[in-house]
Amino acid sequence: MSHLIEKTEDGKQLSPSLPEGVKNYLIDIDGTICDDIPNEEPERMATATLYPDALKTLNRWYDEGHQITFFSSRLEEHRKVTEVWLKDNGFKYHGLLMGKPRGGNYHWVDNHIVRATRFDGKFTELVEKEVTIQVFEL
Repeated sequence: MSHLIEKTEDGKQLSPSLPEGVKNYLIDIDGTICDDIPNEEPERMATATLYPDALKTLNRWYDEGHQITFFSSRLEEHRKVTEVWLKDNGFKYHGLLMGKPRGGNYHWVDNHIVRATRFDGKFTELVEKEVTIQVFEL
């Protein structure tokens, strides 16, 4: 995938951006694509029950050209069992980030556009909604 490289007025490069229409999905694992398994019970990770609608939706997004990266609170020591589970269950993805902070209430601060989607039990089509957000005062 080629990224768009932008430059400042004086010719310095900025961080790359994805092409128009391509989304960079960061997907949680536990409780989002399979059973919610805490790090304290890693023996359950290899046999987690898959959420079939997650597999179908995420693989479709991948096939449409979007970036799929799993972002999990699982520890680095759980990487191998997680990679095997993802492969055995047929997930297509570009990356796996371990060690996401636990506990929820995430606030992502970034200089790129960030859109948050709260998973509420089922992968369906995404719809546009108006919501209130916190922003930095100008």
